[in-house]
Amino acid sequence: MTMPEDLVELGRVVAAYGVRGLIKVQPHSSDAEALLAAKTWWLRAPLPPGRLGALPVAVPYQVVNSRAHADTVVAQLENLSDRNLAEALKAHTVWIPRSEFPAAGEDEYYWIDLVGCRLFGEHEGGPLLIGIVANVIDNGAHAVLQVQRHTEDERGELVPVLTEKGKIKEVLVPFVAAHVHTVDLPHKRLESNWPVEF
Repeated sequence: MTMPEDLVELGRVVAAYGVRGLIKVQPHSSDAEALLAAKTWWLRAPLPPGRLGALPVAVPYQVVNSRAHADTVVAQLENLSDRNLAEALKAHTVWIPRSEFPAAGEDEYYWIDLVGCRLFGEHEGGPLLIGIVANVIDNGAHAVLQVQRHTEDERGELVPVLTEKGKIKEVLVPFVAAHVHTVDLPHKRLESNWPVEF
């Protein structure tokens, strides 16, 4: 089976579950729908501590069955028949092709699709760029956009806004309709009422 080019990391194997070869996966987001719907999971072994370089090759595993279990997902993978085999997969990351994600409902978005979007805020002269969504965090009540501050120069090129120590400034914006009122994924654009200077 050829490894898909659109793999997205959705979770990590945290433990074996029971004695029959099941594994327990901690999803990276509170919505594990894509993990539960996938028939094939691609698992990558962790890099050894201190080692940098290319990611290990992802290996496909057929999912016999999977189910939500508290805030994790428990799954039986094909050819995994005992606890020792399941234990060997601990710390492997779980990847799914983006093309196989279930369709999102109305006003629902996969976090991976929000990463890389430009977030605009309110300004007297019209919408002004706040920055680029670098990550999405779940605070328990709702999602929060972790935005790296950028401005645009006269040619429309992105210019990072830096701290005194030379790091890119960040701002956290609640991803709720009260603040982010327009989501335009085809153009990777989010519009909000969040103050640009905040």
